[in-house]
Amino acid sequence: MSALHVAVLMGGWSAERDVSLMSGAGVADALESLGHRVTRIDMGHDVAAKLAEAKPDIVFNALHGTPGEDGAVQGMLDLMGLTYTHSGLATSVIAIDKQLTKLLLVPAGIPMPGGRIVKSETLYDGDPLPRPYVLKPVNEGSSVGVAIVTAEGNYGNPIARSTPGPWSEFDELLAEPYIRGRELTTAVLGDTALGVTELKPLTGWYDYESKYTDGKTEHIFPAAIPDEITAACKQIALDAHRLLGCKGASRSDFRWDDEAGVEGLFLLEVNTQPGMTPLSLVPEQAKHCGITYPQLVQAIVDEAVKDRALKEKAP
Repeated sequence: MSALHVAVLMGGWSAERDVSLMSGAGVADALESLGHRVTRIDMGHDVAAKLAEAKPDIVFNALHGTPGEDGAVQGMLDLMGLTYTHSGLATSVIAIDKQLTKLLLVPAGIPMPGGRIVKSETLYDGDPLPRPYVLKPVNEGSSVGVAIVTAEGNYGNPIARSTPGPWSEFDELLAEPYIRGRELTTAVLGDTALGVTELKPLTGWYDYESKYTDGKTEHIFPAAIPDEITAACKQIALDAHRLLGCKGASRSDFRWDDEAGVEGLFLLEVNTQPGMTPLSLVPEQAKHCGITYPQLVQAIVDEAVKDRALKEKAP
């Protein structure tokens, strides 16, 4: 493919700003190494003006969290007539919302945990589910604001109003049963599920700090799990990617109760803007599959350009 002018959109103001800046820097460097012209844009409220001034051939969306992952930026880029990487507006709106994702995927046969949306204020009166259970924001990624409430925990019983937690940051939370067992993840690139990684935090659980701090989590690829679990993870991740209408790369996160076989495997969420940092799982799985980091970046760009060409040919 001939050289392109690519605007790399990164940063922003979400809780995942620092990770996005790392992703964007890596992507920009890779694009330049491939001979593309790159404009780096740290997204502020003047982002539309910066994009209009840059006039790129394509926008590489390296944002994480809101508003870069929830459809807001996608809608702006659509209105501006700009081609961009990763998923479009409708897919982004659904996938960032864990409850909307369930409403789409569960009827199609994708196994996901039960649970329900609760008002944070009600948690001070009693538990919404039997302990242990998980509380998480409905539309945040990277385990931001996730709390595991156990019988032995120090949140109080019921949860104390004075105890720090997501209930003091969000008006509503998703309450789900806690699934014991192991943390697995599968990357999808284009229309191919790359493999399964098992994530083993050295302490605690796979929270934001464990994800993005070197040495906090052991990544095992390929995961030492039965073949039927590997196959199930890859098929579920690919099915979810297709059902949601994901583009470019996505990453599906699972919990697996290894005492329950394939019946113990549950999809937790689909990330439409997976990280592209040195510790990120999509580049890591791609590397193990013989795809270099620059090749991964180029593949994501290629799919966006191909998608644009198909839309231009449509009657």
